[in-house]
Amino acid sequence: MARTTTPHQPASTGDRPLYARVASRLLDELRDGTIPPGERLPGERQLAVHFEVSRETVRQALEMLRRGGLVATDRRGSHASLPGRPVEAPETLTFPVGARSADPCAYDRATVIWETPPPEHARALGLAPHRPTLVHRYRSVTPEGRSLRTAVTSFSAVALAEVVELGRYRGRADGATPAQLRRAYDWMRKAGLTLHHRDAITQVSDASSVRVTRRVHDQFARPLEITDLVVNSEQDTLVYEFTLPAAG
Repeated sequence: MARTTTPHQPASTGDRPLYARVASRLLDELRDGTIPPGERLPGERQLAVHFEVSRETVRQALEMLRRGGLVATDRRGSHASLPGRPVEAPETLTFPVGARSADPCAYDRATVIWETPPPEHARALGLAPHRPTLVHRYRSVTPEGRSLRTAVTSFSAVALAEVVELGRYRGRADGATPAQLRRAYDWMRKAGLTLHHRDAITQVSDASSVRVTRRVHDQFARPLEITDLVVNSEQDTLVYEFTLPAAG
């Protein structure tokens, strides 16, 4: 009797179907930290290219990991759910990075407003001319009112659409209501966005201040925000402090 086979049966090694081997390889990448716990996984198309298999095979592999409680899926995509350091780790950067003065007597003033951003911000964020967005204005001042640091941040349409907590500010962004947004980067990461920061430091023309221009984009190279931070270098020192976890 002739032997029959099921069409499109995945190739296997031994008794393991292809999707199970892909699930195992993906699990290895989750465990070694290539994709941190809680972060959004690449899309099916990207995973298919990465593992050199079909999207259907990737879909089956993800379903296998979901059944094992190793991957969770919601409307924003699939996320690694292995035990590990949570997304909102203690060392998460406080927004806006570097804006707070080392002067123990300094205090903060911050507001948000819905307005047309500076032209250079609009270009960096891919916004059409004169299109308003959420703009955060920050000042660190002495008790006498002398400005030590100022920061102006404009958020992109992507950030406002995908980060619920930021989007909620649109209705109350009147330029007067206090709004620190210290956890903005936590909110972005919780929304499944991987943050890439790029800072450029230049001397301001009067030579008494320095300007830090920070651009942040996500894992898909979409702009999220741009910040211009100005520090009075005669009165203050710009210090960046961060912690990298030990390997393994």
